[in-house]
Amino acid sequence: MASNSLTLSTLRRLYLDFFINKGHLFVPSANLVPENDPSTLFTSAGMQPMIPYFLGESHPHGKRIVNSQKCFRSEDIEEVGDNRHTTFFEMLGNWSFGDYFKQEQIEFFFEFLVDVLKLDPTRLYVSVFAGNQELNIPKDQESANIWQNLFEKKGVEAKIVDNPLQGLQGGRIFFYGEEKNWWSRSGVPGQMPVGEIGGPDSEVFYDFAEPNTEQLIHQQSPFNQENCHINCDCGRFLEIGNSVFMQYQRTASGFQELKQKNIDFGGGLERLLTVMEHQSDVFQSSVFRGIIERLSSLSGKDYQQAEFQAAFRIIADHIRASVMLIADGVLPSNKEQGYLLRRLIRRSLRQAQYLELERQSLVKLTPAVIELYQDFYPDLKNKETLINQVLKDEEDKFNRSLERGLKEFNRLLSDQAQLTADIAFKLYESFGFPFELSIEEAKIRGIAIEDKIEEKIIKANLQHASLSRDTAAQKFKGGLADHNQRTTAFHTATHLLQAALRQVLGDQVQQKGSNITSERLRFDFNFDRAVSSTELEAIEQLINQWLKDDLPVSSQTLPKDEALKSGAIAFFAERYPEQVTVYTIGDQKNWVSKELCGGPHVQHTSQIAEFGELTIFKEKAIAEGIRRIYLRFK
Repeated sequence: MASNSLTLSTLRRLYLDFFINKGHLFVPSANLVPENDPSTLFTSAGMQPMIPYFLGESHPHGKRIVNSQKCFRSEDIEEVGDNRHTTFFEMLGNWSFGDYFKQEQIEFFFEFLVDVLKLDPTRLYVSVFAGNQELNIPKDQESANIWQNLFEKKGVEAKIVDNPLQGLQGGRIFFYGEEKNWWSRSGVPGQMPVGEIGGPDSEVFYDFAEPNTEQLIHQQSPFNQENCHINCDCGRFLEIGNSVFMQYQRTASGFQELKQKNIDFGGGLERLLTVMEHQSDVFQSSVFRGIIERLSSLSGKDYQQAEFQAAFRIIADHIRASVMLIADGVLPSNKEQGYLLRRLIRRSLRQAQYLELERQSLVKLTPAVIELYQDFYPDLKNKETLINQVLKDEEDKFNRSLERGLKEFNRLLSDQAQLTADIAFKLYESFGFPFELSIEEAKIRGIAIEDKIEEKIIKANLQHASLSRDTAAQKFKGGLADHNQRTTAFHTATHLLQAALRQVLGDQVQQKGSNITSERLRFDFNFDRAVSSTELEAIEQLINQWLKDDLPVSSQTLPKDEALKSGAIAFFAERYPEQVTVYTIGDQKNWVSKELCGGPHVQHTSQIAEFGELTIFKEKAIAEGIRRIYLRFK
């Protein structure tokens, strides 16, 4: 069994150092909110920022990359409450863009698990791709053979099994179909459009079963009538890493091998730590220990009490995710990312009521989160005051909404046989009472719920409908940002807006967040008062004058320190790698804007003007000392 003395920070450092020593360059985590990417609400996988480089674009930092990426998956909110689902997590990742391939990747990961982390190889099991005969995609026998050879070098018999759903059968390497062991942005091979790239993948699983009691976990699970296999949901096996082999491109007649073959590896940091601690319940691992212990102290209740376990887990997960989202610039609202944050906080507050916590108890949990992550994300400590204030303010708003909403709930349901989508819609629209709380309240009281109520609410076009599980998944399905011409124009306009704000309001103005769609851009910045109409007019005039001036937009790759010394702005400097891309608007001596950025951009500012003049149509406060401004084309 592996040592349980590792901390989250030490494990992360071991992984990064291992791949740095293998010639990889470390790239810092991207923001949880993808920059200028309207196709997805959150960064939900380490590969998400890397997709352009799989398609052939040159990465500015080379062909071997490693990082630990903050991720948030909104589709898992309703799943939180069991022993393994979380919304926020870190994804360990390493990539090869046309450099090494299957042999090296499989050897690297096996070496890291067995030789560095000292995991027992007899507890490791592997899945590989079974192929698709109809589309002439061969079985990934190469990966199976590599794995078998590595296991046998460690003295572990590694039988290969073709039909895993019939059970383990003494096997260690299992061929699964495309639903389990194929990756593309569009899903399985048959769904991929012409030109799309994808490939087989190989997952590694850890076995929690103890010798001579291997069947107990499965027999005590709801899946005991099925055969146990490594992809079974009984809890015996946990997937800890997945290597995707990007080697195919869809053509009109089938699939062809890519000239540039890529590696995309992702593994959950927290999952790997639970394995190191041989702890099948992630909430009993050291990741959540500080939060759970504090929560137990505040509530006077024990995590081991079955009736309280789900509440402990929901609060622990949601408060951790909320802290990380607020630190990355998300604030509670009724739209997009802000709605998801509001939902996390309010679900936590409902569970806090169930645990009979005093009001304003959530903020007493934030130090445990910050302490766990501040060494790798130092901005957390700097933003602790903001984080706590946001949580306090949201709890006050929730309590007021809850009181009003519950009164209206009682009134509306007093003569109704069931909760309908129309009632839930009215409660949300009029009182800010989240529809999922209406459903939960109806369940608690034994009130019938209209069939397919969530689907009907979505069809009623509630603002939060696009944030449901299905729609959130659909948003990410596109993968790449919507880099159409209008979006690209708005991206460059964002740089001009920053420059104009600093010129009119002063250099103390700093970016706190942004969001771009094809219809408008939204920009958050620090400023301690409302921007006057005269100032807004001056900002707008400056931007439109720069469009008329037809300024060139150029980029160059520089060492980060050199870029900053040249005057380039980097409001999140700690998140940039050592080599950065600098975009300059204007000539190199008399520039209007110079920023660290990943693109895309227009080549001349007059290309923005092709869509019309830019106008500021809204400016408001969104938090103490934080303003939000909106631009669109006239």
